[in-house]
Amino acid sequence: MAAPRAPLTLGDRLDRLPLSSFHRRLVFALAGMILFEWVEINAFAFVAPTLREQWGIPLSTVALIAGVSQLGAFGGGVLGGYLADRLGRRRTMLVSVAVYCAGSALCVVVQAPWQLMAARFVAHLGAQSMAVIAIVTLSEFVPAAARGRLQTWKVAVGALGIPIAAWTGYLVVPHWSWGWRLVLGLGLFGVVFACLVHRWVPESPRWLLSRGEGEQAEEIVRSIERSCGVQTPAPDATVGTGSGSHGAASADGAERQNTSSASRVRFAELLAPPNRRRFAVVATMWVAGLFAYSAFNTWTPTFLSESGLDLDDTLLLSACVASAAPLGAVLAVPLIDRWDRRRTQLVLGCLTAVTLLLFGMVHSPVAVLVLGALTSLLFQTSVPFLQVYSAEVFPTRVRALGSGTSNALSRIVNFGAPTLVAAVYSGIGYAAVFAMLGVLGLVGGCVAVLFGPRTTGVSLEAAAETPHTPNAPEQNLKEDALP
Repeated sequence: MAAPRAPLTLGDRLDRLPLSSFHRRLVFALAGMILFEWVEINAFAFVAPTLREQWGIPLSTVALIAGVSQLGAFGGGVLGGYLADRLGRRRTMLVSVAVYCAGSALCVVVQAPWQLMAARFVAHLGAQSMAVIAIVTLSEFVPAAARGRLQTWKVAVGALGIPIAAWTGYLVVPHWSWGWRLVLGLGLFGVVFACLVHRWVPESPRWLLSRGEGEQAEEIVRSIERSCGVQTPAPDATVGTGSGSHGAASADGAERQNTSSASRVRFAELLAPPNRRRFAVVATMWVAGLFAYSAFNTWTPTFLSESGLDLDDTLLLSACVASAAPLGAVLAVPLIDRWDRRRTQLVLGCLTAVTLLLFGMVHSPVAVLVLGALTSLLFQTSVPFLQVYSAEVFPTRVRALGSGTSNALSRIVNFGAPTLVAAVYSGIGYAAVFAMLGVLGLVGGCVAVLFGPRTTGVSLEAAAETPHTPNAPEQNLKEDALP
């Protein structure tokens, strides 16, 4: 006689759902906001050479503007993650969009470098807050077996923002003195997708349950089940939340114990076992990965210009290189749920390091184009792995705080990174910058493989409880194992 099935938790019920129009709308709305957030984040790289000419500012001022922007992103990552765990994913995300659109509007009307610093600070504050919450929100809704794939499609759509900013810069910046204002104002279109989020994205049931609001969480899950054509299980076949057959009852009890103190989300929780090790791993991955990624995207147009290429050629090459970014995210789609994310991240890091080293050694436009496009593609292939992994390893009550603060630490490091990159370039040379970035590209994958838990294909509840198992075999969810 077959053994009785374990009661279904709320997490189990979300994980068993087939992909439907609800999931497609969710991805589309969140990806659209990410697209214009990436337009905003990357726009400065393509207007910096023109601003140097128009305002007569030195390279150190360009570095300061970029650094202050990273400081704003640091604030957005920490504050957005904290408020998302305290006040809710949906509400905080919508407020964050309003902030970054306000910052984009200010960028259009600035008249001096210090004004641009302030406007970029505000824009990055809201943009980073929104991006962190979007990653967590999508992770908490989609089935475990497709979690990486849907996050990657979100990144692929969002990555279109990089070539949009680049090609807009190429087409308008050299030809009109006000063209850079148009590029910096593109982020304002993110408000369109904010309206779709308001309409299509409910509050996260997992977050609601962690706050003790089980009835509202149940109502939202029932609504999603109806939209997916799945029958809601009988009440005696369900429990609150947890990891199903992997300790459903114990996880549910722990969640209930946490409910009484849910309103008091504390940063100290990230530094206490078992979150401490996970936080250190994810923070290191973000710091090393984003340093290399941001430095490459931010500085390449300026360095190419400084090396003797004229503005038109520099912007054209940069636009072509940026166009490879969405293709990189698409390349990650068949990989991200297939193999252990940690090991795949390490392989991608090795390939990225090699291309960065070669990029720093070449100077002909054709070689710059080919290696630059390949580097951009590999960076963007790695981004979904980093985003998904950072949202999987923390428990629900501190998931946004852990993911956001880890990301934010990379931004505070990047506050000084532009100055460091400029100093290395001035003191050692062009090739040394890309050698440094190549080494950093290896760090994230090494740390994840050596110290991080496996998360591929398991529920969020189970992933947050799984100990570090570097040699664990793949145990991806199979269709016949789903309820």
